[in-house]
Amino acid sequence: MNQTILSDLFVGLNILVLERIEMGLFKVTAQPPNWLRRFCRQNLQFGMDMLIPQEEFAFLENFLFDAEDFWYRNSIGKLSSGLWSERNLTGYEEQLEAYALCINNSKILLIELLEDKFKYNQQLIQTGREQQLNYQQLLKDNQRKEVLINCIIHDIAGQLNAINCCLALLEFENLTAKGKEHLEIAQKQSIKQEMLIRNILDAFSDEVRSLENFIIDIDSSPDILIAVKETIELFQAGFALSNQQLQLATNIDQSADWKVVGEQSRLDRIITNLVENAYRHSPEDSTVTINLQAEAEYILFTIDDEGEGVPLEMSNNLFQKFSQGQNRSGRGGIGLYFCRMTIERWGGNIGYLPRPEGGSKFWFRLPRPRGSRV
Repeated sequence: MNQTILSDLFVGLNILVLERIEMGLFKVTAQPPNWLRRFCRQNLQFGMDMLIPQEEFAFLENFLFDAEDFWYRNSIGKLSSGLWSERNLTGYEEQLEAYALCINNSKILLIELLEDKFKYNQQLIQTGREQQLNYQQLLKDNQRKEVLINCIIHDIAGQLNAINCCLALLEFENLTAKGKEHLEIAQKQSIKQEMLIRNILDAFSDEVRSLENFIIDIDSSPDILIAVKETIELFQAGFALSNQQLQLATNIDQSADWKVVGEQSRLDRIITNLVENAYRHSPEDSTVTINLQAEAEYILFTIDDEGEGVPLEMSNNLFQKFSQGQNRSGRGGIGLYFCRMTIERWGGNIGYLPRPEGGSKFWFRLPRPRGSRV
């Protein structure tokens, strides 16, 4: 590359190229860029000498101490001054950066005008600030939402207490045998709802603490088959009113060991959540089937419905907080999120699959407690 092309290249890059002659004295070794005229009263041209520091480049005085050491050691690479601001002859502030290099036996000082780079960096800083503000706003919005959920849950709890009082008073009425049966189911369901409220409040106040304690002792571990049967009993009346059927798969070995790692009340809540979910999304005259499969170290729970299934764009977020299905008939997006959070804390996992024949299959897998028989 000849000298003319090299000189034009530096001009195009807005870089002033100087070669050190002696301490503070430099030679202009390429055609100076146009911006230099805005700083120097002297009309510098190629081949002329330039003294630094001068009044217009006072900042470089400190940098040149480091540059002299860099040149003396004949160091590899380049030494940067960092960005600095300098007022030109008209008083306008511009941004520059200097570099010291060793090329063969020459000691080179480059001074670059950072017009575009500075604007780009400023834009990045501004964008970062805006994103930080947006993030802080999202945090505030999320906090307000969680406060609102807490308020709603507390209101529901108050209404549930009133319902419990009415149910208790009904025990003194002259009910038929069928009426007493329905009352007993209503009372059991009310207890389940109280458990839900407590668990949700725990989840919002301290998600980790709410899941710290669970049973892993074989003698105290919950039996998932019993939990499933009790849940089916509680929901039979509701399913019947909608001409729906809730059933247990017929191929389950009733004599097998179905104990899992977990805690009874939360396991009941998980199964109830999944059954309620299937109930809300199943059409009339359809069947919801619960199945259990024993594996070497895990128990697999599945629940199949004959509804419309979950749209693909929503399936990846089903188990996130505040996520809801297509018709938004859920309860604030808490149920499936709480199921995932609890099951994962117990060492299991949970998921969703579309059924080839239509409908949804929700499943979860929980580990067996140590010492349980396969």
